[in-house]
Amino acid sequence: MSSETGRGLLSRLFSKPVPEPDDLPWYVAPLPKWLEDFGLRIAWLIVLINLAGTAFGFYYYLFQFSLEPVVMWPLVPDSPVATLFIALALGAWLLGRQNDYLSALAFFGCLKLGAWTPFVLGMFMTEFGYLHWAMYNFLFWSHLAMVVEGFLLHRITNFPVKAVAVAAGWYLLNDLVDYFIPLVGNAHHTLLPPAVEPIVNGVVQHASPGHEIAAAGAVTLTVLATFLALATRVKKLEA
Repeated sequence: MSSETGRGLLSRLFSKPVPEPDDLPWYVAPLPKWLEDFGLRIAWLIVLINLAGTAFGFYYYLFQFSLEPVVMWPLVPDSPVATLFIALALGAWLLGRQNDYLSALAFFGCLKLGAWTPFVLGMFMTEFGYLHWAMYNFLFWSHLAMVVEGFLLHRITNFPVKAVAVAAGWYLLNDLVDYFIPLVGNAHHTLLPPAVEPIVNGVVQHASPGHEIAAAGAVTLTVLATFLALATRVKKLEA
């Protein structure tokens, strides 16, 4: 590849026009326009950061994988899958192959897991004392950043109903196997601190009230993501 061709390719990759926002209410588009514009202008950097986060997340889940039936592994690493979804959604848009299904899955994942993890870290702060303060803060703030980047997506998708249905179905399935009907083995939600749900002979003890608190947060956020995605579509149509 010639240097001119290489520069042309880089120029196309890093000069993607930023779509203008629709006139949406604050509750579906809470970020200021300058922040949305900035986020979309550095979308390739966000893609790379999320791919790195995905790799770290799978590493973080290695111990839990050892406790779970192999058939359930795709439903175990919730946050890494969410960061993978947004990396793929933004990458597809940057390459001119925007995909509404990826965008909807990314929105649900970033909102749900980005908020659920700080919720659990806050609810069980004392029990998470075994984490180094740096790791605790990394997990807390990096997941909140997922929520922020999720609210960039209304600029690149209209959230078609079919795409929202697929995303809602995927995350409802996660809630089902994580908290209510495991299908194979035991409940599959992200491990809570041993002081909340101890591990005995390789089996997680999903004890009250920790299990119910985590479940309440997850289900509430799935419902919220569904509402916000559909509300965004309605408001875009009205605009």
